[in-house]
Amino acid sequence: MPDDERLDRAFLALADPVRRAIIARLSRGPATVGELAEPFDITVQAVSRHIRVLEAAGLVTRSRDAQRRPVHLDPAALEELTAWIDRYRLAAEQRFRALDAVLARQQEPAVRDEPADPHTKSTTTHPSEKEHDR
Repeated sequence: MPDDERLDRAFLALADPVRRAIIARLSRGPATVGELAEPFDITVQAVSRHIRVLEAAGLVTRSRDAQRRPVHLDPAALEELTAWIDRYRLAAEQRFRALDAVLARQQEPAVRDEPADPHTKSTTTHPSEKEHDR
């Protein structure tokens, strides 16, 4: 499980829409900084800064490939974030299921001690009949 500081860095990095778009692009495969910069109206240097933030958060890595330095998504880091989120999501879902069960029980009609045959007299006394017999 990631420590709190790593979680903070990862979620802070993902708070930026450009960095989320970079992550989305890298989910399809590695890319160079220039390739990652193409869809944005920002400089390559600005994209490099975003990548450094993602690297510091442990979400991406860079490798050396001859003259290129492709950026790679680190799926293990995303799995750690997903596991952290899932822990709280599952706990919340369990509470909602319990609440749903309580609400469903409250909406069920009260079961009466009535005979199945409507022509048969009930052996139980209805509260209004008790008052009438007095």
